[in-house]
Amino acid sequence: MDTSREYIAIGLEGSANKLGAGIVRHNKDGSVDVLSNPRHTYITPPGSGFLPADTARHHKAWLVKIIQKSLFDAELSLEDVDCICFTKGPGMGAPLTAVAMVARTLSLLYSKPLVGVNHCVGHIEMGRLITGAQNPIVLYVSGGNTQVIAYSQQRYRIFGETLDIAVGNCLDRFARVIGLPNDPSPGFNIEQAAKKGNKLLKLPYTTKGMDISLSGLLTATSTYTTKPQFKSAAETQDDFTKEDLCFTLQEVAFAMLVETTERAMAHVGSKEVLIVGGVGCNKRLQEMMAIMAEERGGKVFATDMRFCIDNGLMIAQAGLLQHRMGQVTPLEQSNCKQRFRTDEVLVSWRSD
Repeated sequence: MDTSREYIAIGLEGSANKLGAGIVRHNKDGSVDVLSNPRHTYITPPGSGFLPADTARHHKAWLVKIIQKSLFDAELSLEDVDCICFTKGPGMGAPLTAVAMVARTLSLLYSKPLVGVNHCVGHIEMGRLITGAQNPIVLYVSGGNTQVIAYSQQRYRIFGETLDIAVGNCLDRFARVIGLPNDPSPGFNIEQAAKKGNKLLKLPYTTKGMDISLSGLLTATSTYTTKPQFKSAAETQDDFTKEDLCFTLQEVAFAMLVETTERAMAHVGSKEVLIVGGVGCNKRLQEMMAIMAEERGGKVFATDMRFCIDNGLMIAQAGLLQHRMGQVTPLEQSNCKQRFRTDEVLVSWRSD
């Protein structure tokens, strides 16, 4: 990489219901400055999810404001940036294309290179930047993805993943079943409810080699809400509450994630775990992973809500790394890919 000058990138993220625009600067001495990272979330009423078309309308209504806020916070203009980065995938089709259209327009208006970024790679590079993790096993857990990843030969290799739904989707859907609000997020409200639960119920535990299955876990947990013992407050020893169900769902789902992550650590001999993605904010997941890692003489790295939840800064960081290695996205190749695998990306900026 050329280190003779500073490089600045703006990143636009809108693959789901979070819309963000972040600006990052790479300095000549190798340090990295976070200049801005505003975000706006499309929140739907309790008991409902977010549809692609409605989410895209939200992004179209808010994106210009978020970009302006990002530039204002960074005290820059678009003339000052070296490239415009956007999420190419994976994600929901309509929101992705709404944001990509704006990125293309800005690229043409300001004659700036366009860089399409893999959403997962953005999470990984953001996590590595913020935590300082060198070469960890990565647990990527979000509403749309659940993967155990290790770096090898300029690729982020997927060791294991969900065979059906993502862990974030599992938590979000159960939150809708029991009527928890979507503000600030259903997963966060599941976590808070779980802190008040203390009864561990029987649920299916499904690991298949390095992969896991979560759809049966969701169905079984949801079925408990139809039983006569399901009460707003436990009256007998056999009764259980929504807090107990949230507690049980987290314990079982997270145990599966810890098991597969530990297996990957053993396979590659790693002592580090980096948790990225929106579910990575969950303190109970971090706690369970830390217990496992400490038993192996290792360490867990995680970020807070500013960086683990979808944001524009992670797209700017990964995109600027690509740009500095000469990886840009021609306009005719700037289409979005809803199924954009993590291991499709050439990680040219790493040679370790």
